[in-house]
Amino acid sequence: MAQKPNPKRRKHIKKSAHFPKITKKNHSVKSDQSPQYNCIAFAADETNRKWWPILLPDAFWPAGVPYTETPDSFIAAFATLGYAVCTDDQYVEGVEKVALYTSGGRVKHAAKLIGPDRWASKLGQQEDIHHKKGAVAGGIYGEPTVYMSRPRLVAPLPSA
Repeated sequence: MAQKPNPKRRKHIKKSAHFPKITKKNHSVKSDQSPQYNCIAFAADETNRKWWPILLPDAFWPAGVPYTETPDSFIAAFATLGYAVCTDDQYVEGVEKVALYTSGGRVKHAAKLIGPDRWASKLGQQEDIHHKKGAVAGGIYGEPTVYMSRPRLVAPLPSA
């Protein structure tokens, strides 16, 4: 995961037409800006490359998944990681969840659930943030319309 932000950098994303619902109280910045990865990669637990279906060759996209920005393509992409569509965004211990945000029938953003009503997002090439679900909705990202889950992946214990 990305490193903590430089304390000299701003501590909050400003409300704008891009993020009309964001406030100082509903998010916190967790990294410096980085063009190395994007929100889809971040939700897929990768910070070394971008994920996007139409940015080839500059971005990764799983083999066999259609190269479209439709929810079905992103559902198929996350399915390659063991995610399946679920019906809610409720935090459950031992379960990882992601939300796909859409606008105009196209996926615009992904976030991952990290606690009760606590999400983590990468804002384009900007910072990673922790936020309440509605904080990044509206504006350029649209609304969360698809939720997916998988059993939490546990790192193997070191061998003795």
